[in-house]
Amino acid sequence: MTEARESAGPHARRTPGTPCWVSLMVHGLATTEEFYGELFGWEFRPGPQQLGPYVRALLDGHEVAGIGQLPPDRRLPVAWTPYLASDDVDHTAEMVRLCGGTVAVGPLDAAEAGRMAIASDPAGAVFGIWQASALLGTALSGVPGTPAWNELLTFETESVTKFYETVFGYAEEPVVSADFDYVTLHIGGRPVAGIHGIGHGLPRDRGPHWLTYFEVADADETLRQVTELGGRVVRPAHDSEHGRVATVADPEGAIFSVVQGPR
Repeated sequence: MTEARESAGPHARRTPGTPCWVSLMVHGLATTEEFYGELFGWEFRPGPQQLGPYVRALLDGHEVAGIGQLPPDRRLPVAWTPYLASDDVDHTAEMVRLCGGTVAVGPLDAAEAGRMAIASDPAGAVFGIWQASALLGTALSGVPGTPAWNELLTFETESVTKFYETVFGYAEEPVVSADFDYVTLHIGGRPVAGIHGIGHGLPRDRGPHWLTYFEVADADETLRQVTELGGRVVRPAHDSEHGRVATVADPEGAIFSVVQGPR
C-alpha cells in the first residue's frame, strides 16, 4: 500500500496510468477547508474555476489535493476522486468509451494547469483523467497529510481489471487466495493502485467506488480528531501488513481511509 509512491521527483511528469491527484467535490467549501485544514494541516489557495469554486490544498507549500464546490442544483455524491495520468486525455477518454466506460465531464482545459476528464468504469466507479501542463500532480508524498494509496472497491476484479489494463496499460498481480479477491495494478514493475472485489460487501447506497488513503502519523489520534471535527469513524483502526489503517467520513460524508505506516 504505502510503498506505492511516485519514484520520480515531484516536478517530473507522471507515467500514464499513475494516480497523480485526488479531488473532492462538496457543498460547503469553507467548512470542508476547515475540517481538512485542522486534520491534515492543509492550507488552501484558489485553483482553476472551470467547474465552479475550487481550491488546491497545500502542505508545507506543496500542492497535495483539490477541493471544489458542487453546484447547488446538482445531486452528485460527495466523494474523493483519484485522477490517473494521461499523455493525451482525449485519446484516453475515447478508450474509456470504447471499453464500456462513460465520460461524464470533458475533456476540457483546466486553465493553464492541464486538461482533464471525469469518467466511470463499466461498473460505475468514478475516476478522473489528468493530462498535466502547469500542474503535474501531487507534489509531496510519504509524509502525514499526503495521499498514500488508491483502491477500487467493486463487485469482482476480473472484468473491471481488464478495463483498466486496456485503457491505461497496467500489469496486474492478483492475490492468490480462495476467499480474497484482490489485484494490484503495476506500472513499470511498481505497484500504483489496487482493485478489491468485495461482492455484496459493497454499500448499497454507493456501489463500486475508488477509496483514497491518506498517510497519518497516528491513526488512533486521527480518529479522535475526525470525531471532534464533526466527522465519523466508518471502520475502526486495525493493524495490517501495511500499518495501522482506519476508514472515516468527513462532515459531508466523503469517505476516505488513513494509514499509519509500520514503525
